[in-house]
Amino acid sequence: MYIKLGRLIGIIKLQKNMKLLENITVLDLTNVLSGPFATVHLSLLGANVIKIENPKDGDLARKLGAKSEFNKKLMGTSFLAQNANKKSLTLNLKDSSAKEIFYKLTEKADIIVENFRPGVMSRLGFGYEDLKKINPKIIYCAISGFGQTGPDANNPAYDQIIQGLSGVMAINGDKTLNPLRSGFPLCDTVGGLNAAFAIMAALFHRERTGVGQFIDIAMIDSIMPMMGWVVSNLLIAEQAPQLLGNDNFTAAPSGVFRCNGGVMNIAANKQEQWEKLCELLNLPELTNDPRFKERDARKQNRFELTPLLEVKLLENTPKYWCSLFNQNGIPSGEILSLDDALSQEQVKHRNTFAEISIPEIGEIPLFNLTAKFSETPGFAETPPPHLGEHTVEILQKLGYTLNEIEKMKRSELI
Repeated sequence: MYIKLGRLIGIIKLQKNMKLLENITVLDLTNVLSGPFATVHLSLLGANVIKIENPKDGDLARKLGAKSEFNKKLMGTSFLAQNANKKSLTLNLKDSSAKEIFYKLTEKADIIVENFRPGVMSRLGFGYEDLKKINPKIIYCAISGFGQTGPDANNPAYDQIIQGLSGVMAINGDKTLNPLRSGFPLCDTVGGLNAAFAIMAALFHRERTGVGQFIDIAMIDSIMPMMGWVVSNLLIAEQAPQLLGNDNFTAAPSGVFRCNGGVMNIAANKQEQWEKLCELLNLPELTNDPRFKERDARKQNRFELTPLLEVKLLENTPKYWCSLFNQNGIPSGEILSLDDALSQEQVKHRNTFAEISIPEIGEIPLFNLTAKFSETPGFAETPPPHLGEHTVEILQKLGYTLNEIEKMKRSELI
């Protein structure tokens, strides 16, 4: 009885400590941003992500970043940001012998992710139709700017190009500054997140049916639903977006306001929040002013309302007002510098970052998985790999000897 119970407890503990994607192998042939952002989510969930890179200089992101000494080491900050927990294997995929290695990897893999232009992988002999013959259960995710088909499919695409073509830049800014791009690569990032979501859905489908599939992710498709409210206002209500800058088009007062020594966000979106705001600012007369009494009226007259509120807000600091408003159910927050935002107590409490030690670089902060799973949490545990760091290890697991691997190095196969 005790033996059986002990075994049962052991199994329960093992299951509790398992990573969500443990024993799932991902072949990552992606570069720069959208693809690596997708696969880092898989690696943080415990997948064995093998980053396959060209032997010369690998992922272009290795050379990108604000610290030139890291770029020279092929460990640029752009690369470090989204390659934790991965392994690096270098392969010259144009070589027939390297292709054989890739096919062997495919036999045992679960997922392949690439973000080349449509057709590139097929020309190399690595398209979905080629690889599913080797492994019918393979899940193959192709990420591109415009998708695999259509009139623009073969056009080159960077994040800013998609920001412009998707309408994102057209709805940002105000009348003095428009069009305006997002301050970070929004479309690349959303494309990668969409890919990670789709891959997890395909894994769930395969778990139930045993069937793999091809996933076609386009950055331009991925970003448009993110503008859902703005798009529906245009397509359904025939209301074109207004250039309101930092104001929220759905409500007023809702946006950025000046205070003593800084600025803050206030989102008094509900009627009761508006009325409480007027009470706390000692402006009760505004609640009966026909320009501001009702929600839609406030939206129409927001530019008259803002200076009336700011007269009172300028009497104290953002920190003071945020404390007072939040205590009274009015959503508000200081507008922080990026440095202050990253170091705030709530971010520390959430363990958003992990300190990871990288040889020749030192301790650096890297993102943990931001979804908090109660049973299968995910963390950055191993550093982004140096180029080819795991080549020998991976090839040995495939059955190659050290002599064979040395010959591959001499022939620049790896």
